[in-house]
This record gives sequence, C-alpha cells and structure tokens, in this order.
Amino acid sequence: MASPSLICDAEQWKDLKAHVSDIQTTHLRDLMNDVERCKSMMVEHDGIVLDYSRQRAHQDTMAKLFELAEAAHLREKIDRMYNGEHINSTENRSVLHVALRAPRDKVICSDGKNVVPDVWSVLDKIKEFSERVRSGSWVGATGKPLKDVVSVGIGGSFLGPLFVHTALQTDPEAAKCAKGRQLRFLANVDPIDVARNLTGLDPETTLVVVVSKTFTTAETMLNARTLREWISSSLGPQAVAKHMVAVSTNLAFVEEFGIDPANAFAFWDWVGGRYSVCSAVGVLPLSLQYGFSVVQKFLSGASSIDDHFYSTPFEENIPVLLGLLSVWNVTFLGYPARAILPYSQALEKFAPHIQQVSMESNGKGVSIDGIPLPFETGEIDFGEPGTNGQHSFYQLIHQGRVIPCDFIGIIKSQQPVYLKGEIVSNHDELMSNFFAQPDALAYGKTPEQLLSEKVHNHLIPHKTFSGNRPSLSLLLPSLTAYNVGQLLAIYEHRIAVEGFIWGINSFDQWGVELGKSLANQVRKQLHQSRTKGKPVEGFNFSTTTLLTKFLEVNPGVPSDTTVLPEI
Repeated sequence: MASPSLICDAEQWKDLKAHVSDIQTTHLRDLMNDVERCKSMMVEHDGIVLDYSRQRAHQDTMAKLFELAEAAHLREKIDRMYNGEHINSTENRSVLHVALRAPRDKVICSDGKNVVPDVWSVLDKIKEFSERVRSGSWVGATGKPLKDVVSVGIGGSFLGPLFVHTALQTDPEAAKCAKGRQLRFLANVDPIDVARNLTGLDPETTLVVVVSKTFTTAETMLNARTLREWISSSLGPQAVAKHMVAVSTNLAFVEEFGIDPANAFAFWDWVGGRYSVCSAVGVLPLSLQYGFSVVQKFLSGASSIDDHFYSTPFEENIPVLLGLLSVWNVTFLGYPARAILPYSQALEKFAPHIQQVSMESNGKGVSIDGIPLPFETGEIDFGEPGTNGQHSFYQLIHQGRVIPCDFIGIIKSQQPVYLKGEIVSNHDELMSNFFAQPDALAYGKTPEQLLSEKVHNHLIPHKTFSGNRPSLSLLLPSLTAYNVGQLLAIYEHRIAVEGFIWGINSFDQWGVELGKSLANQVRKQLHQSRTKGKPVEGFNFSTTTLLTKFLEVNPGVPSDTTVLPEI
C-alpha cells in the first residue's frame, strides 16, 4: 500500500508556489483597473453578494486554485461529509451538522441510519417545551412563569448561541417575540461570571439550561452546581426539577444531578461542539427567548447555504471561493491572520464565534494521516464591528502588517435612524465606511499624491499608505434570522474547505486536552493544600512558586461551607 501523500507534493501546489512571484509584481491598483477581472470576481446567491476583486489574485490564480481543489479531491471530500462517512477519523465519527437544519423529508445517513427523523424529534420536543414555558403553562416551583433563562455551557455550547442571540436581539421580528424575556449565557468558571449573570435575576422566575454532552465538562458542571445551589437555597431542593433542564446524552448523570431525564434534549456524536449551534445546544435557549418559529427561520437560512455549498459549481460557490482564497493567503502569500469586520453592531459576537470554529478546526500541525506538515495551516482570526475597529486596530492593518480582511455589510439596517437635516442616515454613515475601507487598503496613497496635496516633506513617509492589502466584501440584504443562518453556514463550510485542501482533520480538537489534564493535577494540589495543609510538590520551580503565593494570599474557605456571589 502506498504511503499517504501530502497536498504540497502535488504539481498543482508547486504551480501555485511558482505563481506567487507573478502576483508579487502586481499591485491591486492595477488589478482593480481591469473591469473584466473585477466582474469575474463577483458572485451572488440568494441575495448575498461576494466581491473578492480586492484579493491579490487574477483569473489565472483562481484557475490554479480550482486545479488545486481537484488535486485535493475537494468534491469527493464534500460528498463524503454529506454522505455521513467517518471523515473525523481520529474520533471515528461522521460530521453532519448539515443534518441539524435539514428539511424534515431529507435523507442524511450516519452508519446506515437516516438521522434526520431523530433531529426533528428533538426539534419538535424543543418547540413543544419552549411554547409551554413562553405561554406560562410551564411554571416554576412557586407557580410563577419562567421569563428568564440562563444557559450554562462553554466553548461551542456558548459562543455560537451567543452570536445568534446577539444578532437577533435588535431584529424587529425577534425582538417583538422576546419582549419581557431575558437570555443570559454563563460560560466562564470564574465566579465573577456567575455574579454578573445572576445579577437582577429571581430564582422564582429563572430557568437554567445546562449544556454538556457527557454532563462531565468540569467548568460547566461546577457552574451548574453553583446555580443549583442558588435555586435550592432559595426555593428548596425540590425546585431543581422545575427550574433546570439539560442538553445532554448522559441521562443517568442528568437524573443523578436532579434534573428530570424527560427534560433532557439530545444531540449526537456527529455534532462537533463548535458546529452545534443548530442543535439543541443553541435551538433550545434561543427558542425559549425568541420562539421556535424565529429559530426555524435561522435554521432555514443555514440549510439554504448547505444546499448551495453541496450543489453549486466551485466557480460560483461562495464557501468554496472563500476557503480557497484563505488557503492562498495563508499558505502561499504568507499572511497568517484574518480580520473579520462586520459593519453591524448586531454581529459583535460573530468574530469570537468564528475564531473558535476556525482556530480549533484548522489549528493543526499534522495531516489527517498524522504526517507533520511542512507548510502553515490555520488562520489567526480576530475582529470587531465597524466603525469601532477603525478606531482600534485599523492603524496596523493600513500601515503595519498585511492582514487580509473580511468586510461584512448589511443593506437594510435592523434599526434605521433618520435625522432631519443630516446629509445621510446613521446607517448610510456606517456603510460609507464599509465601502471606503476596502479601497483604502487596496489603493493606499502614494508619496506623489501627498506631494500634490502639498504635504510637508517630513510627514510624507508617515502619511504614505502602501496599499496592495487584500480584502473581500460580503453584502447581505438584511440581518433577519434567515440571514444570520446563511452567514453562519458560509463560514462553517469555508473553514471545512480550508481543512479539506490542507489535508487535515478539521473536526477534532486534541490541542485542548493537555492543559485540561495538567489542570487536574493543580486541582488535586489545591484541594490537598487547603484541606490537609500539604505543601506544593511535583511541579517545576515556577509553578511551585506561583501556587504557593496563591495559597498564602488566598487561603480559601472550608470545603463544607457554601458561599455564593453577593448579588
């Protein structure tokens, strides 16, 4: 049997490597003057426009990237994912987040079984339960309606749902459905996060959703026990069954915790945490806040992109184009970072979510066959809504390191404001910057232009902008629940494309395990030092010194004492 090969050994890869020198001799000022090139780099689907004409690429570049996709068997890998094959080979699992938002009559199989009926069984259960809570037919232990929800989870159980919640808060339809209700997310094991999330809440009117597939996640379960104590100390232990529900597959642990297993909502091994927002992980808390009908529109938007990604030729396929351009920027042009810049405050939590999806998926150093990679993979993702980011880190983007940028704009604002006498509306002011910034990055400003403007000579080096800095623009028609689902799925599939090209496993996350195992050792030491007075042992000098200082200054409280945040 032939040994596994790396994509960098392919002739198409080497061809692209050689092509880099051609691109280095061009400037975006010149590329943007080629109208036919620009036309070829604009794609529209279902109201979304992608403009990638400000990438450091021309038609030959794209042709070579499509050839690389063929060499990497991208089409076959997408098919294998949709067919439920175990493409997550290190964990021997299918990767089927597309099934979470599939229509009821769709057939998507894992291990020979159509999983879509199971998905809809959980969705129907969420719809029924959320409607009971929202209507007041499900009440708390004292008979009061449950109008406030705290979702307890971390990582993918937190970032994705928080992004969607934040995006929907100011959507008129969603906001109307959420009137009089609150949704909060408790993720960090830091007691400050507990205090902040419980401030102003009444246990009598609060429902807690504990999200943990195994019901063993250390941070989540400690936070869950803290909120259980908060409820029990106020309403009695019997109140837990009325005020806490679970998103988990470990029904035995759910029941042992004190939650009725009938109030546990399932998800499956073929759902990775960072891809789980369309499962009960996100759908349950979001449905409690906004109603199932709004969340179903979000799922439909994601499903529409799933179909587009699966069936559209690569030349017109938005996630494929984005993924290929990321590979081009990271691995061939050597740009390690990407800025995600939504010109909508409603998308303020989008970059943190994609940061996890991207960096946890593609932050790998070996191929899917375990071979060390001689090239860079993964992007360093960060971002902030415009125009806030312009007054934060755009200085570096314009005159420091080259960082490819994703500009995301919305044609119709969720909350338009018009002031009499103003030249433009508030949204037009925002979008003026959305349209201007990509050109500023592409064209820059030359010393000759500055001289013609009579800028003093000593300031010319400081006011010169080199330009030639790549970006792309995504323009969405609006930001409804449907559009939020579209945006999520575009980025999920883009990230998968990158991993498929690089030949890595984008669906495991072994890198998060080592720190957790070392934390277990520290946890045992802290317990022994606090309860038995044992000195710090078994650590290096640095850790021993810091742990000792921590124990000296913060002696803790007896283990049989309960202290809750002062809120």
